[in-house]
Amino acid sequence: MATQPSRKAILSLYASTLRTAKSFSSYNFRNYFVSRTQDTFRGMQVEQDSTKLSQAYDKAVNELAVLRRSAVLNQLYGGLRLAVEEQSNVRTRGDT
Repeated sequence: MATQPSRKAILSLYASTLRTAKSFSSYNFRNYFVSRTQDTFRGMQVEQDSTKLSQAYDKAVNELAVLRRSAVLNQLYGGLRLAVEEQSNVRTRGDT
């Protein structure tokens, strides 16, 4: 029988995964992984079966390792910022 992870362990994993998802330099990847993280942990929040919760937790731990490696690569090879992202040095029509 699998032991159920503690609430503190799940919240810690959620915070780590969310922090890693937000570290992507690419806007599209960042938003996708933040949304996916939130959906994954919402599913874990309502799970009643301790075996399924334990399996979901183990899967999330493994996915965090993959996400961390992917974030590092994305930061190394991140492209230009998109138009939808806030840019501080953008000139508007009224600027002279």
